[in-house]
Amino acid sequence: MKILLVTRGSQGDIYPYLGLAVALMKRGHQITLSIPRLFEDMAKALGIPYFLQSFDDIAGMVGDSPDIKELLAWTGRVVDSQFDEMIPLLEQHDLLVCSNTEFAAPHITEYLDKPHIRTGYAPLLPGKRIPPAVLPFMNPVRRFVGLQWALLNAGLNMMVKKVLNKNRVALNMEPIRDQGEYAPANAHNHMMYSPSLGETDGDWKYAWSIGGYCFNDIFPYNEIAYKQFIDFVKKDTRPTVFFTLGSCNDKDRDDFCARLFQICCEQNYKLVVGCGWWKVGTHLHNQDNLFLLDTAVPHYLILPECDAIIHHGGSGTTHSAARAGKPQMAIPLLIDQFYWGSRIRDLGCGPRSIRIRIRKKALEKKVLDLVNNSEYRKNAAALGRKVSNENGILGMCEFIEGFALENRVGLETAGQLG
Repeated sequence: MKILLVTRGSQGDIYPYLGLAVALMKRGHQITLSIPRLFEDMAKALGIPYFLQSFDDIAGMVGDSPDIKELLAWTGRVVDSQFDEMIPLLEQHDLLVCSNTEFAAPHITEYLDKPHIRTGYAPLLPGKRIPPAVLPFMNPVRRFVGLQWALLNAGLNMMVKKVLNKNRVALNMEPIRDQGEYAPANAHNHMMYSPSLGETDGDWKYAWSIGGYCFNDIFPYNEIAYKQFIDFVKKDTRPTVFFTLGSCNDKDRDDFCARLFQICCEQNYKLVVGCGWWKVGTHLHNQDNLFLLDTAVPHYLILPECDAIIHHGGSGTTHSAARAGKPQMAIPLLIDQFYWGSRIRDLGCGPRSIRIRIRKKALEKKVLDLVNNSEYRKNAAALGRKVSNENGILGMCEFIEGFALENRVGLETAGQLG
């Protein structure tokens, strides 16, 4: 079966698709992976046939926040590029699997009459019980859920409906009225997160399934840096706190890191800083209780060695901390990070999410609670056992093959095991 995989974003968006691509190739399928240019070397190292997106929009996502006019223009360019690139690619494939940020995807699959699996890293389907997972609140409001979805869809339509309909008309297709309704109704929606960590809504009226987070444990890493990290953690019994913002950016990132480091010094904790794309923490003076992880080492090796994890609340990092069975606390900055921060608290695996501008005294109270609360440790360990027993990549591969058989696509290879 010839499968086109398309995703964009940062590590948490790309790494699962890299792992999925390798697994599907091992099962005998022909894969093309469409990714941003930043991840070309990784695709090469894993031997994945790839296509580089011409409009590489990662800087626009993680850099300075654009105003409304700039955001609309930026989104329009992305959607136009999706039509330009995906149509000729999908013509050569049997099936499209892509993230829900590919706004043009359901329109392209309708045009080409191809089956489509639409993936999401959070419960981003309109329903009656779960509010939109992109609300900028520490605790998403569980009232007036329908109104919240209506407001979100209005904003989505403002961003993309005009450019989508422009492309539909160019393809001799009828314009749509509502992208928020059209997209999930014209694809199978596969939730690519853990059912033990995220939620599902029995009132979802769209075709959906859930298969677990697709952990990528296969990419190469700096073995010297990993050994240095292990030596740092094992040198004494002081608690180890891990902090990262991943690929996210915020003007207060270094100030927050400095406050956290000061607290760790005063409490005699060790601090490991995952410096990420924006080199967070590299301004700090190295001391015996500070380790700067400024190169790529996967979370499955790092997080189990730590006692507490503080992070931005991205789906990938939240799931990795959950699988490690460790207490965690989120500093959400954008999109679904607020949702995952609320799930950490709801599941009793850590305290309520915090703002990155939190004062030192309040932050110290939160850190002490995170490190010392035995209930967090117990609940996190129980969640870790559940998530560890899930196999999101295997489940996704089997779902894709079953979906293809159901839709009578690529029958010569669907279900074939490597």
